[in-house]
This record gives sequence, structure tokens and C-alpha cells, in this order.
Amino acid sequence: MAEKETQLATNNGSELHMSEAAVSKPVSNAEKHGHGEPSWSDSVYQGELAVPRDGKSRRRYRSRSLSQSSTDSYSTSSYTGSSSEEDEISPREKSQRNSKGSSDFCVKNISQSAFGRREIEIAEQEMPGIVALRKRAADDKPLKGAKIVGCTHINAQTAVLIETLVELGASVRWAACNIFSTQNEVAAALAEAGQPVFAWRGESEEDFWWCIDRCINTENWQPNMILDDGGDTTHLMLKKYPAMFKMIKGICEESVTGVHRLYQLSKAGKLTVPAMNVNDSVTKTMFDNLYSCRESIIDSLKRATDVMFGGKQVVVCGYGEVGKGCCQALKGLGCTVYVTEIDPVCALQACMDGFRVVKLSEVIRQVDILVTATGNKNVVTRDHMDKMKNGTIVCNMGHSNTEIDVNSLRTPDLTWEKVRSQVDHVLWPDGKRIILLAEGRLVNLSCSSVPSFVVSITSCTQALALIELFNAPAGRYKSDVYLLPKKMDEYVASLHLPTFDAHLTELSDEQAKYMGLNKAGPFKPNYYRY
Repeated sequence: MAEKETQLATNNGSELHMSEAAVSKPVSNAEKHGHGEPSWSDSVYQGELAVPRDGKSRRRYRSRSLSQSSTDSYSTSSYTGSSSEEDEISPREKSQRNSKGSSDFCVKNISQSAFGRREIEIAEQEMPGIVALRKRAADDKPLKGAKIVGCTHINAQTAVLIETLVELGASVRWAACNIFSTQNEVAAALAEAGQPVFAWRGESEEDFWWCIDRCINTENWQPNMILDDGGDTTHLMLKKYPAMFKMIKGICEESVTGVHRLYQLSKAGKLTVPAMNVNDSVTKTMFDNLYSCRESIIDSLKRATDVMFGGKQVVVCGYGEVGKGCCQALKGLGCTVYVTEIDPVCALQACMDGFRVVKLSEVIRQVDILVTATGNKNVVTRDHMDKMKNGTIVCNMGHSNTEIDVNSLRTPDLTWEKVRSQVDHVLWPDGKRIILLAEGRLVNLSCSSVPSFVVSITSCTQALALIELFNAPAGRYKSDVYLLPKKMDEYVASLHLPTFDAHLTELSDEQAKYMGLNKAGPFKPNYYRY
């Protein structure tokens, strides 16, 4: 039976107004920028036409009908299809309770919890590190008394982290950091288990900030820890609940975008609590950004567009760890890959790896696929998209949704045609069309999924950072941004080695003395680059 999909409201937030400053501690090259400020939606989508509150239409939108089999073919890690946007009733308007009678959550459909539980169980099988950490620390309850407000992608892998934190003694409230990446079944499973989750796939911009606000501001519960991905919870709490923010014991941030915002706050003297920069830990930067993106870029593009890569011309904007992974994967499948870079060191790396470094304007008319991985804003402008050839695929692998100037496409002269979930054709008056994925948001989590094993590595890093900040004696950490100790990186790696039946060589006493090392580590100085 053909089903009609309606366009979701999206409204990119305005630029975060903070003083620009040189970063005093390491920030990776993948992406750097100030992120969106809470901007309660100034438009309401009525049917197929975007109608702002002033009543004037801004752009045309045309929908397409799809068969159920077509819908199933691009379902993103969803057994039930409940991750589509076809339910017209907003979760905020529903009255739902879990089997325990609690209504302290807001998800798409609580009845899908059984399917979500199966997905969580599957993810656990491929997440040996975080499961091992859960077993080792369960008796000690190192997070007893911790009240963590989290804002990350909500999927089966994140659910394993959330339930690990609860098992270690924490109380949590959770929202999504991306409006398209939530697995509705998993959110339902967490809600059924009693965790206050406020997230569903296809939130509007207003829904997005409402969900975070519900996690922060609730009766008889005050957060003392923040686990953030992109800095939105930190930003909202600081702006709207400054007194509450001062009571926070520590912040754990896993994205380049969020870390950059923390360094901006620190430089401006507005960061009043200690924060842990998880993103620049070795285990996060190398494994999540490089190895994960190397696999997920192909998966997301295939699922969304069914594209054949051999012979295609691709430009990847940014050659940080994310860009490196994307370039390796695309080159391996026969693409001609170009790279754009602002950093001469990264540009030289790209050249040595066999990629041609160009300005975007030099290749924009000929490329078949464009991938952004910078974290900056307006990397791809309307002028660039006007020059693209018919059928160009445009997507973003950076954290933020500001890299592609999607708002410039919301004009009366262009027509949007929804093809399938997270895939839009944007049509020019002359008949040219580009294929825009996930409306410029993170494509690998919007159109596919990421490897559970890699998320296990990142989740261990996050959990250890939270444990360290929560249990640190007064005075150990000041109101600044800190890197994860090298010893913790090595511990996270060691938790995952048994999966590969890997056996580490041990130093003899003589060798350890000669190298000036402790036999148990750490084995590398903090300045060492892997």
C-alpha cells in the first residue's frame, strides 16, 4: 500500500555568539566551529507546504508515494518501520505509559520496546569492552549518586552505554543530539526499562530543544554531570539555567564541535566546571573518527542512493580523521577522490596519500558526490550548488548541520521532492536536480548506522571520563578542559583486545628500566601521536 510522507520541519539554529579564541589545548583537525544557539522554531509545517508564522510560504515541496517494499529496503536498523516519519501524531501529543505506569518519557511508540530490546541485545554482542567494564565495576558502583543528563545519538549502541551507567549506580535522563539519528524502537526499550528518554526520529527544531529542556528541568531531580555530543545540553543549561550549571561536577564531551565550544567558553572565562575532552583521546579520534567513518560512509551512501562507486568523481571537504576514513573507503572502491583543506599539514598528508588537493570551485562542476567533513559552516554554499551537475549527491559527515548551506535552498524558485527517508531531490527551474541526504545532517547516523565495536571503544572512554570526574577529589580539576589520561586510553584498548585473541608482549624489568617505563604503562608520553 502506497504511503505518503510529509516534510519534516527543520530550522537550523543561529550561530553561537561566543568570543573566538585560539584553542589552548589540542583540538583535532576534523571539524571546528561555533554551533547553533537555541532557536525555537519560527515556522510550522502544515501538510506539504512550509508556512512560517507570518503566513507566507517560503518554498515549494512535492512529495512522492512509495511502496512498502521500497520503504523496507532503506529502513535504517529498524525491524518495525517505526523509524519512519509517517506517523502524523507528534509524540508530545500522545499520552503513553510503560508497563510500570511511568510516563516520564517521550518516544514515538512505547509498544515497540520489545523490538528495541532485541536490537540492544544484538549490539551488546559486538560491544565487548563496555560490557566488560560493566561487569568489572558493577559491584563498586563508582557512579552512585551521579545524576547524568545526556544528549547523544540514541541507538542500540548508545543504549548499551546508558544501561551501563545505570548499572554502575547513575541516574540518567537522555535526549538526542541529532533529529534524524534516533532509533525509535531503542528509545522505546529504554523508556520501558524506566529510563527517562525524550527523543524520536524526525524531531522538529523546536522538539529538539524541548526534549533537552525536559531532561534538564524536572521536579525532584537535579543533574550533577553532563554527557554531551555537540555541546547542546551544555549550551542550553548555561544560557537558560546558569545557577544549575554551576552545580555540575563535570562535563564529558565527545565531538569536535562540542569540544571547540568548551574551549571557547574556557577562553571567555564562562566555563565554571571541569570538562573532559573525550574527542581528542586516542581511542575516540582514531577508532571512531577514522575506522568507523571509513565503513559507514559507504554504507550510508549505498542505503540512501544505491549508487555505484566505481569511476565516480568525489570531493571530500576536510582531511582530518573523518575525512581520511572517507577518502580511503571511496578510493578503495574505485572513485577518483579530490580533497579540499585549509590546513597545510593535512593537505600535505592528503597529497602523500595520493589525493589531489584542490579548491572546491575548481571541481564543483564535475564531481558526482560531495562529502563535507570539516565541522565548519557554509563550506558548501548556494553558489556551489548552483554550479553542480544534474544528479550530484551532497552529504555531510561532520558533526554539525551547518557545513552545507541548506537554508539557501529553501527558496520559492526551488522545488523539494522527497524520495525516501532522509533523501530529497532539490529541483532547479531548468530541471537540474541534486540529491541531498539527511538535509545536511550527519549522514552515517541518519541514513545507516555505525559499527557497534567502534562505539564500544568510545562508550568505554566516555564512561571512564564520567567516573574520573565524578570521583575526583576537590581541587584535582579546575574549571578548564582536560584530556583523558593516557593510562585510560590504554585501558580502553586492553578491554577490546581479547575479542581478537591478541596477546600483548610484556616488558622485562631490564627493558622497562632501559626505556624508563612502568611495566604496566602508560607506554607513550602525552605528546606522542599514534
